[in-house]
Amino acid sequence: MKLNHINLGVTDVPATVELFQTYFGLRPAGDGMPMDERMAFLRDDNDSLISVFQAKDVVYPRVFHIGFLQDTPEQVHAIYQQLTDGGYTIPPPSENHGRLTFYFHTPGGFVLEVESFFR
Repeated sequence: MKLNHINLGVTDVPATVELFQTYFGLRPAGDGMPMDERMAFLRDDNDSLISVFQAKDVVYPRVFHIGFLQDTPEQVHAIYQQLTDGGYTIPPPSENHGRLTFYFHTPGGFVLEVESFFR
């Protein structure tokens, strides 16, 4: 089984698209799918679709987040550095249950996690 898509309501579509493209390698879905201030469609390396739609009052449950798995702890540190260099204020990565991870609040109104398991 393969994940087909995730639909997110976000407070800022352009900032969310920029975050996903710049730091996580997502690309426009193409196929005539729109990319504007109200909605955007992106694909990951597995061709899964992430759609983002403008929503005024986004309130996700406290435990909700999206996670991006990295191959190595060094990659987690590198993405952390890129994000902080890009102006994001993020708590530093920490060890948690056999993995290196960090979480941060995105400009779209949801929490994102970057993690890698120790090998």
